Amino acid sequence: MADTIPGYRMRSQQLEMAQAIEDAIRHGRQLVAEAGTGTGKTFAYLVPALLSGGKVIISTGTKTLQDQLFNRDLPAVRDALKVPVTVSMLKGRANYVCHFHLERALNEGRFLSREDANYVHKIRAFAENSSTGDKAELVDVPESATIWPAVTSTRDNCMGQECGFYKDCFVMEARKRALAADVVVVNHHLFFADVMLRDEGVAELLPSANTVIFDEAHQLPEVAGLFFGEDVSISQLMELARDAHAEFITTAKDCLALPEATAALEKAVRDFRLIFAYEGARMPVQKALALKGFEPAFETMQAKLKALSEVLESQAERDPALENCWQRSVALEQQLQRWQAAENANLVRWVEVFTQSVQLHATPLSVAEGFGKQLNAQSRSWIFTSATLAVKSDFSHYLAQMGLEQATTGYWNSPFDFAQQALLYVPQNMPVPNSAGYTASVAAAALPVIQASRGRAFVLCTSLRAMREVHALLKDAFATNGMQYPLLLQGESARSELLERFRRLGNAVLVGSQSFWEGVDVRGEALSAVIIDKLPFAPPDDPVLAARIDKMNAEGKNAFMEYQLPYAVITLKQGAGRLIRDETDRGVLMICDPRLISKPYGRRIWQSLPPFKRTQELAEVEAFFSEMS
Repeated sequence: MADTIPGYRMRSQQLEMAQAIEDAIRHGRQLVAEAGTGTGKTFAYLVPALLSGGKVIISTGTKTLQDQLFNRDLPAVRDALKVPVTVSMLKGRANYVCHFHLERALNEGRFLSREDANYVHKIRAFAENSSTGDKAELVDVPESATIWPAVTSTRDNCMGQECGFYKDCFVMEARKRALAADVVVVNHHLFFADVMLRDEGVAELLPSANTVIFDEAHQLPEVAGLFFGEDVSISQLMELARDAHAEFITTAKDCLALPEATAALEKAVRDFRLIFAYEGARMPVQKALALKGFEPAFETMQAKLKALSEVLESQAERDPALENCWQRSVALEQQLQRWQAAENANLVRWVEVFTQSVQLHATPLSVAEGFGKQLNAQSRSWIFTSATLAVKSDFSHYLAQMGLEQATTGYWNSPFDFAQQALLYVPQNMPVPNSAGYTASVAAAALPVIQASRGRAFVLCTSLRAMREVHALLKDAFATNGMQYPLLLQGESARSELLERFRRLGNAVLVGSQSFWEGVDVRGEALSAVIIDKLPFAPPDDPVLAARIDKMNAEGKNAFMEYQLPYAVITLKQGAGRLIRDETDRGVLMICDPRLISKPYGRRIWQSLPPFKRTQELAEVEAFFSEMS
């Protein structure tokens, strides 16, 4: 490795981890492995995976990590080992241009903006020349462009073998490559969507896989919960209405009942959305049902869907696309009925509100049983790895969540010298986190630290509301005190663009929420302070969390110690992990929450963090930074 990979350094932790993974692969076992920042866990699992000789599925947390693995890490390790291994990447179908929907969008010519009308021609040129159809390769069209849903397919509106473009389908080509490859890179959402829905091709891959490796495995309980439950979104109804109307224009112009039925459904869906006054809300079903007008609006939406379904049934024989619309309408009717009936006691029903949409969720209280069935369906190795799975090197919380009864565990500390490289600072005299002026106190306490670090800071907040408030307070304070540091806010532009600006500026302060707690890598002096507003306990009004707490307490367990505290520790470790990314990095981790010192469980939390030198004195923070300069 050292001969072929620039900057590679031998690390004993990496070698031990690779040996443990190699052993688990050879004996077909389950291994849960935590490796601290800097261990090099990616190489630690890639080397034994590529040398194993069997078929390997690697699942990552995000598409960004997928691209990094496929384009950078896997080729580097394969070249170093000189093994003739074929590698493929498989993403969800929404990442590939769909010839059918692209053609239809061009023919209809109805676009949301002038930019979309411009982008669609770039997408057509790309589709004609690309071998993969992966939209990540088309840098001229932003990932956030509103044209993409019109030129990609969903599980609902793909016609499969009935499609006239089936032979040229980019999704089918990607599946074929994945079936033939020795190593396939997927992401967690695709893995679970497929296992549950038998949709994107992983279901076909899984029986032939000898080994499944989950990187960023701390995300699995939440992702699995999304797929072992049942969700239905009103945006699916809107898409159905849109697609059915498009079929009226192209193939069923004489069926005048069709545009009437689609318009009636669209109006009913919009009226249902208006029941919910604000976006960003997550509420238990009881609260949603109590909203004025919920039940009549829900019933009207069901009735209009049924009416459209009847019209589509009368037209289905005319064209495969009309047949597809009819089948979707029937499936959506059933999903809405199942959600309303709530017959499964293991599912928590709740509602999530977005700007344009409402999602109706039924989420399992536990994914352990559902995932356990996958684990035991066939003999193979399962590797789960992350920098954050344990609480004080205890994995029991994670093992219980995922139903990993047979797993062995491995824990490797970071090779970094945290006592020398970093300082943990908990300011004195902070109010309790739920007090009215808490966020203002956070901003005030952060100010001298930002001054001492000369900008170069992340301020990570546990909620979007706190993030916006802290940003506004810092903006005023910077102006009042003549502090010239550029101030960036999550949401101003795409995450990758914000990070690029942060690195380039070299003295910026970035205020963020959940998006910046993990999967962000800023090495060097550009990031010298990470300031966390409070301990990241999940909000107690979260409907799924509340139901899980009730269930655990009813079983005589201590939900706080066994569930809420481990969750907070694992999340905090992710945020803290942004600070030291390299042997030469130095910096201060500031946690504003006084509970870290005042509560008995605080000790358990900071003992789970890397072994930073600790202080409550601002003077020590200032001295630390003056030594750096």
